[in-house]
Amino acid sequence: MMPYWFEINNHDQILSPALLFYPERIRSNIQTMIEIAGSPERLRPHVKTYKCREIVKMQMDAGITRFKCSTLAEALMLGRCKAPDVLIAYPLTGPNQNGLLQLINKFPDTSFSTLVDHPDQVAQWKSKLEDPLRVYIDLDVGMHRTGIKPELAGELVSLLEGKQLSLAGFHAYDGHIRDTDPDNRKASVKSSFSAAERLIQPLKEPKTFITGGSITFPVHASYPDRELSPGTTLLWDQGYGKTFPDLDFDIAATLLTRVISKPGPDLICTDLGYKAVASEMKHHDPVCFPQLPDAKFAGHSEEHLVLKTADARNLKPGDVLYGFPWHICPTVAMHAKAGIVKNHTVTEFWEITSRNRIYSTESI
Repeated sequence: MMPYWFEINNHDQILSPALLFYPERIRSNIQTMIEIAGSPERLRPHVKTYKCREIVKMQMDAGITRFKCSTLAEALMLGRCKAPDVLIAYPLTGPNQNGLLQLINKFPDTSFSTLVDHPDQVAQWKSKLEDPLRVYIDLDVGMHRTGIKPELAGELVSLLEGKQLSLAGFHAYDGHIRDTDPDNRKASVKSSFSAAERLIQPLKEPKTFITGGSITFPVHASYPDRELSPGTTLLWDQGYGKTFPDLDFDIAATLLTRVISKPGPDLICTDLGYKAVASEMKHHDPVCFPQLPDAKFAGHSEEHLVLKTADARNLKPGDVLYGFPWHICPTVAMHAKAGIVKNHTVTEFWEITSRNRIYSTESI
């Protein structure tokens, strides 16, 4: 019988639990992103999902030159990859601002920028800058996390007319839009971004408008003046795949786990505890097992995952299973490395470089 696409033939050499990446499926996802966008120049993918240099380089090889990140560690990784254009899509304050200035000095060939959404941030930046810094105004279009409401952003635009801070454009993340119906999704995007359009259109100089997450960027692609920033699309996951079946991306990361015990006739215990798979999605099981479609969670703790399944009678301690995480982004951050699968074989390991936080500007 032909193996599942995710199975590996050298699993006896791999300790569990283990994170696995499938480069051919990642390349396919990159091409799908480009096809939806129309060209690689319209894309600014977020690196938060995979956090490793090799996938950055795969995108650069495909013509993508702009990237988005959330942490200084991710920005440092992108600088080391010689990424031409990096946006830290996070409002930086205090010593984190100093960290960005050090990155700018360390990687002069990379154009760094960041977000502002409050006059106090602007004042903090101006007190530290000697050279101009490119910033984007972060707009709140309904997420209510960071960002200023578009109708209140006029003051920030005025504050950025000086020489120290250069207004490169605007940024808006719309993770609150989760309509499963594509037509309803389009309508939600149009409604959520109407105030932002009223802010931007009257400006004398055209400004870059960075929009959309993995779910909405295909909608934003129909607006030719918008730059697109998907992220989860690189690896995809069970949550997005099940919830948004109209989005044609491949799951490109799995978790290898083993049966370690059989506590009952219909129970198995695996070594996939919640230190190996993100468990923050309380309304969904954090991982599903395509080899055990009937499996139900019976218990989850730090190093153990107990499943109830009729197939327990056919399994024994040591048997290998593969899981699809419901949310891949925080799952990847739990692993130091990912095994790279080519032709059903783990051939090497890629370091999850920017999972590590930077705790001092001296480390940059």
